[in-house]
Amino acid sequence: MKVIGINGSARKDGNTAIIINTIFDELNQTGIETELIQLADLEIQPCRGCFACKGRGNCVFRNDGFVEVFSRMAEADGIILGSPVYSADVSAKMKAFLERGGVVVSTNPGLLRRKVGASVAAVRRGGGMTAVDTMNHFMLNKEMIVVGSTYWNMVYGREVGDVLNDEEGMINMRNLGENMAWLMKRICK
Repeated sequence: MKVIGINGSARKDGNTAIIINTIFDELNQTGIETELIQLADLEIQPCRGCFACKGRGNCVFRNDGFVEVFSRMAEADGIILGSPVYSADVSAKMKAFLERGGVVVSTNPGLLRRKVGASVAAVRRGGGMTAVDTMNHFMLNKEMIVVGSTYWNMVYGREVGDVLNDEEGMINMRNLGENMAWLMKRICK
């Protein structure tokens, strides 16, 4: 079994990566393989709305990082979407990725069906619920099974590493990893 985490932050190895890796620690302890993809390393262009992806299983435009990331997402058993909160929602790269992926899955039904997913947000002050909702709506609308935890899936911090000081948030991320592993062990056989 494999879970990929897609970090939508423009800041590589920042707070969003820290919280995804915290979930990965729990998954790895149960033998689930993990891989972090950081969109900061990639150009992700917005969807052109051409619908040429219909019946092809991926976007026809291959001039950026989308096709490779989406292929890995479609192959994985589980997906973690993570974003910092920018202007009270997900980052622009995550938004572009979700919109483009949404069209690919809508025109190729079932690509993400019954994959286990979770959304997390690194938050400085506000907008965390909106960001988590944006990512959860993508997963729910694409027939994925969304995992929850003991509280909202967000951790507070501004500077890199500050999220480690949000004890409740980090406990929630570890619990989210445990819940994701538990569910995957039962449905991904």
